[in-house]
Amino acid sequence: MIKINLDVVLAKKRMKVTELAEKVGLTYVNISTLKNERVKAIRMSTLNKICEVLECQPGDILEYVDDRNIK
Repeated sequence: MIKINLDVVLAKKRMKVTELAEKVGLTYVNISTLKNERVKAIRMSTLNKICEVLECQPGDILEYVDDRNIK
């Protein structure tokens, strides 16, 4: 499973979802949906823009978690 750590990166950068949404050019709802892990996919262009704005790497936002042993 892919875990989304956008909230962690936002906290480190002291940035609010509304500010990120504005800078990336997406709606608050779209960024919030991503932050709350309610998405099935993310466009590479969106991930690229988020990383550009947050000055981070994709691996700072996305993390693979082996959920085979989680019940």
